[in-house]
Amino acid sequence: MEKVKTLIIGAGAIGLAIAYELSKYNEDIVVVEKENSFGKHTSSRNSEVIHAGHYYPPGSLKAKLCIEGNKLLYEYLDSHSISHKNTGKILIANCEEEIQLLERYYKWGEENGCPPFTWMSSIDVKNIEPDIFCLKALFIPSSGIFDTHLYMKSLVNNIENNNGYVIYGMEVISIQKENNSYIVGFKNGEYYQCDFVINSAGLWADEIALMLGMDINSLGLNQFLCKGEYYKTTAIKGIKHLVYPVTTPNSIFLGIHLTINLGGEMRFGPNAFYVDKIDYKFQEEYIDEFFKEINRYISVKKDDLIPDDTGIRPKLQGPKDGFKDFYIREESKNGFPGFINLIGMESPGLTASLAIAKYIKSLINEKL
Repeated sequence: MEKVKTLIIGAGAIGLAIAYELSKYNEDIVVVEKENSFGKHTSSRNSEVIHAGHYYPPGSLKAKLCIEGNKLLYEYLDSHSISHKNTGKILIANCEEEIQLLERYYKWGEENGCPPFTWMSSIDVKNIEPDIFCLKALFIPSSGIFDTHLYMKSLVNNIENNNGYVIYGMEVISIQKENNSYIVGFKNGEYYQCDFVINSAGLWADEIALMLGMDINSLGLNQFLCKGEYYKTTAIKGIKHLVYPVTTPNSIFLGIHLTINLGGEMRFGPNAFYVDKIDYKFQEEYIDEFFKEINRYISVKKDDLIPDDTGIRPKLQGPKDGFKDFYIREESKNGFPGFINLIGMESPGLTASLAIAKYIKSLINEKL
């Protein structure tokens, strides 16, 4: 049986960021991943957007960690020469009710500590993005885009340079608490004895908590699988900024937005709908929804929309729920000291990953 001080389950962006942070101070760090490489699911099936932090209620973990993570992520991308672009985001409104929502996000941005936003008229928007139409908008200066694959690859390299390990093909099938440690069993027959276990299993994080013996039903920790699809287009050229419609704070997604990649290519999405299983098959039945929502802020023909990609988010917010924050907790109060759960790690988890890592380090330090 292998003995490991700190075991991290899941090699998505958050798990890797945690391992990178902890490996600076402790060589005995192992990340286990059931897939054959890192970031196979939510971390690589998203908009690759660096979020600013205005979408989340003041005082929430999502707000705090997104604001801190935004700054840390830009610093990391700069210092490691990883492709990225600080594009800024135009958050648009097309009716009076939506303008009121812009005002709420402006206030939340101030309260959360975002870099100052700028109000824009429809003419202001036309001056920088001639194809976009709206009544009013906010310019969000700290939003941007980056290469998520290179980011995660860099984290893996740095973990290994710090004498940590990332091991693939390691699917967890059992977890037992034994005195002051945990025995983690894997599908390949191996067992690890660990002082600390960090559950960063993404789409499977609630299953790992259940495997541990936690009552996830009474704790409200069942994750809902929320699927989103993207369409791309080659019919529109020259967009330089991210363009987002305004949505209510209780919405399950940020609206069907326009994003650009580092090559200047454009795509729209994601939409959002709950599913019962993990399946990345594209369902073209939502094309009319895309066409309608996109044409509220830019003209595009339905024939110019090309199916692109899909992704799935692990949400604690169910179909009838309002806002749900990240669940990040050291589980001593639930009878599992030294076990840290990260559940419901959807957006802005990618932006916040390095800040989440520092937060996890603080939780571990409290137990030492």
